[in-house]
Amino acid sequence: MNSSPLNVVVVCGNPKVNSRTLGVAEEVARQAAGVAGRGDGVTTHVIDLGHFGPQLFDWSSEAVKAEVSALSRADLAVVASPTFKASYTGLLKSFFDWFGQTELANVVAVPVMVGGSVIHALAPEVFLRPLLVEVGAIVPTRGLFILDTELDQLPATVASWAEGAGGALRRLLG
Repeated sequence: MNSSPLNVVVVCGNPKVNSRTLGVAEEVARQAAGVAGRGDGVTTHVIDLGHFGPQLFDWSSEAVKAEVSALSRADLAVVASPTFKASYTGLLKSFFDWFGQTELANVVAVPVMVGGSVIHALAPEVFLRPLLVEVGAIVPTRGLFILDTELDQLPATVASWAEGAGGALRRLLG
């Protein structure tokens, strides 16, 4: 069992600050750390991209550089986006444009998307997983898609996902 604190970074690609998507990502991070066997020794850093907007296109932005560095040092990253046009947001894509192909090597990542229709349920797998793998992240579990109608039962919905993801997360992070 690892005794050092688990360094968790939550990235939310919703343009709206403090969105429901952020709440989902934080719940996933909490439960993922728990099933990894590291629920008590966790430090969490939140990157709510709605705060950065135009800075994401300013390659000299010290604030964005600091967030890129924080994500690069994570043990576990929960990357969440609302579903826009069947995919993740341009805001999230703009943030990940700051990363090289291996910059997230050794970071375990969980792709999460929130949407209004079950027809987009594969969006975390089809769109968000390849983005994370492209920058070197390890994505050992299936992505999680949360319907808007499931938000009122979020802890139970995430727990169902976490039950299946627990083994892989424990092996990599525990």
